[in-house]
Amino acid sequence: MSIAKTYLPKEAEEKWYSYWLQHNFFRSVPDEREPYTIVIPPPNVTGVLHMGHMLNNTIQDVLIRRARMLGKNACWVPGTDHASIATEAKVVAMLKERGINKKDLSREEFLSYAWEWKEKYGGIILEQLKKLGASCDWERTRFTMDDDMSEAVTDVFIRLYKKGWIYRGVRMVNWDPQGKTAVSDEEVIRKEVNQKLYYIRYALSQEDGLSESGGKDHLIIATTRPETIMADAAICINPNDERYIHLHGKKVFIPLINREIPVILDDYVTMDFGTGCLKVTPAHDLNDYELGQRHHLPVIDILNDDGTLNENAQILVGEDRFAARKKIAVLLEEAGALEKTEDYTSQVGFSERTNAAIEPKLSMQWFCKMQEMAKPALDYVLNGDVKLIPDKFINTYRHWMENVRDWNISRQLWWGQRIPAYYLPNGEYVIAKTIEEALEEAKAITQNPDITAKDLRQEDDVVDTWFSSWLWPISVFDGVKNPDNAEINYYYPTNDLVTAPEILFFWVARMLMAGHELRGQAPFKNVYLTGIVRDKQGRKMSKSLGNSPDPLELIDKYGADGVRVGMLLCSPAGNDLMFDESYCEQGRNFFNKVWNAFKLVKGWEVNDKLSNPNAIAIEWFESRFNQALTEIEENFAQYRLSEALMATYKLVWDDFCAWYLEMIKPAYQQPIDKETYNRTITLFENILKVLHPFMPFITEELWHDELFGERTESDCCIVAQLPLNGQVNTQLINEIGVIQQIIANIRNVRNSKQISPKESLPLAVKATSGIDYIKYEPIIKQLGNIDSFTHTQEQVEGAVNFIGGTDNFYITLNIAVDKEAEQKRLEKERDYLTGFLKSVNAKLNNERFMANAKPEIIENELKKRTDAEVKLKIVEDNLSGLAD
Repeated sequence: MSIAKTYLPKEAEEKWYSYWLQHNFFRSVPDEREPYTIVIPPPNVTGVLHMGHMLNNTIQDVLIRRARMLGKNACWVPGTDHASIATEAKVVAMLKERGINKKDLSREEFLSYAWEWKEKYGGIILEQLKKLGASCDWERTRFTMDDDMSEAVTDVFIRLYKKGWIYRGVRMVNWDPQGKTAVSDEEVIRKEVNQKLYYIRYALSQEDGLSESGGKDHLIIATTRPETIMADAAICINPNDERYIHLHGKKVFIPLINREIPVILDDYVTMDFGTGCLKVTPAHDLNDYELGQRHHLPVIDILNDDGTLNENAQILVGEDRFAARKKIAVLLEEAGALEKTEDYTSQVGFSERTNAAIEPKLSMQWFCKMQEMAKPALDYVLNGDVKLIPDKFINTYRHWMENVRDWNISRQLWWGQRIPAYYLPNGEYVIAKTIEEALEEAKAITQNPDITAKDLRQEDDVVDTWFSSWLWPISVFDGVKNPDNAEINYYYPTNDLVTAPEILFFWVARMLMAGHELRGQAPFKNVYLTGIVRDKQGRKMSKSLGNSPDPLELIDKYGADGVRVGMLLCSPAGNDLMFDESYCEQGRNFFNKVWNAFKLVKGWEVNDKLSNPNAIAIEWFESRFNQALTEIEENFAQYRLSEALMATYKLVWDDFCAWYLEMIKPAYQQPIDKETYNRTITLFENILKVLHPFMPFITEELWHDELFGERTESDCCIVAQLPLNGQVNTQLINEIGVIQQIIANIRNVRNSKQISPKESLPLAVKATSGIDYIKYEPIIKQLGNIDSFTHTQEQVEGAVNFIGGTDNFYITLNIAVDKEAEQKRLEKERDYLTGFLKSVNAKLNNERFMANAKPEIIENELKKRTDAEVKLKIVEDNLSGLAD
C-alpha cells in the first residue's frame, strides 16, 4: 500500500464498511463464547439522523466494538419503532398532497398507504447510522410492526387482560386534537405560554335578592379559557373565604347562554389566585372533573375531537377552540360581562408528536394497571441489579415508580397494533387473538350458537406505541411467542442499554416491568443515560431553533472518526453536552496526527547491523502504555467513555507522537536499528487496537498496511484482541516525566532568548534527587540539542537557571544574562509555588478531606507538598544567589 499524503476519510469509510459487511464481522449467532448484547433504542420510522442519535449510537458502537475485541460474542440488534402518532400524521400529510382525505378511506386502504410510506422512508435513519460506522447486526433488523412483533403485542395484551391488569373505562385523558388521539402524560411537553387572564361577570340569580348578596348582582371569575364557560357546571369558592360567605347556597347565570349553575364550597380553591372564585368545567379539566365527581355535577363536553366547538356549546358551534376564545371575548365585552383582561404566563401542555395544545378530555379508553408491575421494576434498581449510570437518576426513577398511575394504552389511530377486543351487538366484548377465537368466546358468553363473525366488530383503537417497544429486548429474540428458544436463552438479559433520561419512565421502566412479568428477569444490567446535546449557548439543539448541524454534513466535512471523537470528547454520562463543531475538528486533527505518525514510521530505512540505542525509550513507552491501558479499562468499567477517550488521546498524541517517536527518531537521512523498528511497529499496532472502538475507519485502514505485515481476510482490526495489561515501571515513568520537564524548559529558554533550535547548548545539573541522569543523557541531548551535559556541585554563575523535578539546571549562554529579568522570573515562580503550597496544605489540614479521601489521593497530595517545598527552596536559593 503506497502512502497517501493525507488520509482520505470518505474513501476509507466506504471501503471498510463494505468489507466488514461482506465478511460478516457484525453478524452474531449463539455459540460457546460469552455474549455481549445491546438492543438499539428503536428510532421512530419517521426519523432522520440528529445529534442525539449521533451521540447515542456512537456510545453504543464504542461499547459493542470493544466487547468484540475482548473476545465476546457481540450482538447489536438494530430496528425502528412504528411511531403511531407521528407516522399517521406523515401519511395523512402525504395523502393531503395527493388530494385524498383520510375520512374517505377504509382502514385497509389507509394502511396500504401507510405501508407504502414506511417502505419508502422508513429505513432512512438506519442507512444514515451506517455512515457513522454503527456495527449493528443488520440481518437482525426489526420493526415494531413486523408480523411476529405485532403478534407478541397481542399475546401480551391478552395475557395481562386475563390477569385482570387491563381494563376499559371512562377517564380524563390528554387529548391531541390534531392527532385525534389520547396521549400519555409522558408524551405531553409543558411549555410556558403568554396568555390572557379574562375576568368574567357571572350574574347572581335574582331570586336571592340583592340585599342577601351584599348589594352585588354578580361575581367575577378569572380564567384563561373563556371559550369553555358554556361547559361550566358550577362556581366553586373556598368555604373559609370570608369575602364570599354571602354566596353560600346561591346560584349564578353563565354569561351569553344564561344557564343557571350552583355555587359550591370546596377547600380545593386557592383564595389568593384570581378572584378566589373558580369556574368548574368537569369535561375539560382533570381537577374540575374530580371536583365534579365529589359534588355530583353534570359533565358537559363542548369540544369535538378536532378541537372545534360542538352543539353543546350552543354558540360559536364549529369554531376552532382558539378562534372561539377570541370571538367569545368580544361577545362578552359587547354583553357587558367582561370586567377586564390581564397578561398572564402559565404552563400549557403540548403533544410531543404534533405540537398541538393538549385538551383534557373524558374518553372511553383501555388502561393497564401499573402498581403490581412497578414494584419489582423499582426493586431491580434500588437493589443494584440494574445500574443507572449516573446514579443521580435513581431518586427520579423511585419517585415515578412510587407514584405510578394506570397506563392509558389505547390510541385512536389506525397505524399500529389493533386492540384484540371484539364487540357483540349488545355492547359486551370479548378479548381474543383472532376473529375465530372471538366468535367461539362470544357463542359461549351468549349461549347463542347462531352468532356469526359478521355480528362481531373489532375495536378500532390501536395500542400505544410504547406497548410494543416495552417488549423490545424480548420480542427481537422471539421471546414472547417462543419463550424457551435458543436465542432468547443465549442473548437475554442484554448487557447495556444506552438511552436518554427523558424516556427513563415510559420506556426503560416499562421494559423492566415487561421483563419481570414475562421472564422473571430484568432485560438489561446497566442503563447508560446520555445527556442532551446543546449548543454553545446552552440551548437544546433542534430544527426549530436552527442551531443543530446536519450530522451527515459533519461526517462529510470531518470524517466519521472525527465526528465520533468530537461527540465523545464532550459527553460525560448523564450530563448535557455543549457541542461545538470545533470538537469534530479536534477529532479530525487527531486522526491526522495518527496518520502522520504512521507516515513517519513507514518512511524509516532499517539497518539490520545497528545496535539498539533506544532501550530506555522503548521500556518507558511500554510502561506508559500499560499504565494508560489500566486507566482506560477502569474508565470503561465505570462507563466514563469520555474519560477513556481522553486517556487514549493523551497516550497517542502526547506520549507516543510527541515524545516516544521523537526519542527514537533517527537523525536526518539516517537509518534506524532493526530492534527499535520492530518494537515500535508492535507498539503502534497495539495503539491501533486501543483506538479502534473510537476511530474504527482509520485504524482498519492502517491495520492492513504492509508496515504491520501480511493480513488475511479475517485478520482485521475490528476483531483483533485488545492488548493485555503488562508491567509498569513507575520509577521509570516518573523519571522520564522529569526528563520531559527538562526538555520543555530547554525549549522555553530557546524561545525566550530567541535561540535557534539548531544551535546546540551546554547543560549542567546540580542534582540532589538521586536520578541517574547519565542514563538519560542521550535523550536529553537529542531532544534538547545539547552538546555537553555536565554535573556540578555549585550554582553556575551567569547561567540561565531552571528546575527539573527537584534539581537545578543551568545553561551557559554566550550572551549576558539579564539579572533583573531572571529575578522577576524567579519571583514569579516563587509566588506560584507559595500559592500552590497554600492550597495543598489547606486540603491536608481539612479534617473532612482527610477522613473521606482515598489513601492514594492523600498520598498524592503529600507528594505534591514535598515536591513543591523542594522546588520552592531551590528558587529561594537561586534568588539569594542573584542578590549576592
